[in-house]
Order: sequence, then structure tokens, then C-alpha cells
Amino acid sequence: MSGNSNVGSRHIYEAGDQRVPPDSQKGGEQAYGEGQKNSHLANDSNSHILKQHPFSPSEDNRTIANRLAASGPQNTQSNASDNSSSGKPKSAETRAGEVDPTAPAKMHGNEPSRGAQVDKELHDEEAAILAKKDAAKGGSKRGGTGDVAGMKM
Repeated sequence: MSGNSNVGSRHIYEAGDQRVPPDSQKGGEQAYGEGQKNSHLANDSNSHILKQHPFSPSEDNRTIANRLAASGPQNTQSNASDNSSSGKPKSAETRAGEVDPTAPAKMHGNEPSRGAQVDKELHDEEAAILAKKDAAKGGSKRGGTGDVAGMKM
């Protein structure tokens, strides 16, 4: 079929590079599946091992254990107030944004967004309502709802 083409000679379409060379031309090349020593990180998956031994649970468990050990402690609560859920320490902007939603913008000398202003207004209104309820109940704790907070009835 390629002999009928008007684009070029049929020698262009030969697949000589896709044919397997004879053993006499094969060199001492490294096998494809082996890879190079020290070319992978400790937490890389060992899928080449699993392909060779698909029903080997000891290999699978060992690689999972190695990956878990290499990942390190992720959910430690050493200092929960200064760490975010990812374990990284919170920046000053993040901590300020938790107290006052308009603070990060003010820290950069910008006007806070409308959403941040609404959040601040809602926070202030809720704080005033809680303070009024707290005063009516006679409680002295900040943010509480009086004597019955946390008690079973």
C-alpha cells in the first residue's frame, strides 16, 4: 500500500528501526527494567518489584512500611496553635487572619475586601450577642453561655 503514495519514496516508510536486531549486534546494555543504582528516592513506589511478583505480600508490606517510615510524622500535635493541618507553621498573616479577617490586608497597607469586612461585622455581632447572653446568665467566662454550658441536664 505504501508503494502507491505520492508523498515520497517507499523507503521513507520502512520500519527498520522497529525490528529486533540480531544477537550479533546486541551490546552489553543494561536491561530496561533494572534501572540505575541510587536513582530513586526512599519513598518511591517499587512497582517493578510488584510486577515481577504480583502475589508477594511480604514485598508489598515491606514497601508500604518503607514509604510510611520515609514520610515521617505528619499528624503530630506538638504545637497545635502554631501549626496548620499540614504540619507547617502558620505565618503571621494566617494567625492574624484568624483573629481579625481584615488584618492581613491591613498588614500589607491595603483596604480589606468586602468579604473580609462582612466576616468582621458578623464576628463582632456574634461576640456582642454572646456577651449579652453571658451577662444575662451571670457567667464570667469569655464566649460562654452561662452556668449551664457543658453540664448535663
